[in-house]
Amino acid sequence: MASSPLQDEVKKRNPFDAPEQEVSLNLVKTTEFLQAEFARLFKQHQISGAQYNVLRILRGAGTELPCLEVASRMISHLPDITRLVDRLEAGGLVERCRTQEDRRLVLIKITTQGMAVLAELDAPVLALHKKQLGHLTAEEMAEFNRLLVKARRPAT
Repeated sequence: MASSPLQDEVKKRNPFDAPEQEVSLNLVKTTEFLQAEFARLFKQHQISGAQYNVLRILRGAGTELPCLEVASRMISHLPDITRLVDRLEAGGLVERCRTQEDRRLVLIKITTQGMAVLAELDAPVLALHKKQLGHLTAEEMAEFNRLLVKARRPAT
């Protein structure tokens, strides 16, 4: 039996134990590859991918959001959103504010500086998406998206 491309890449002598194992490992390897390029891009702007995600969420909301709401919208769920917001606040990219109705509720708001960082990143991020996946046809991307969504909702 011929070896698979992933098997060759990782120099695995024997076939994978199951197709599910190969798909899972292929997904991890591909994710690592794609994320590494974004990490380098974000590092040039002194932010992480998670911080970029928070800034995008806040810009997209158009208003301040509770910290837990920001956490619920994250692409990668992190256990410590508070520390992530601390770093963004220290960098002047977000501000914390409290409501008059409930002083216990902490809201997060993107600053002008945070908006400027996103504006600088918009074109390079889109260009990187196109560089990484632009060789796929529209049909392939639609099918890829469909399969990824399906993988997140396994049969019970």
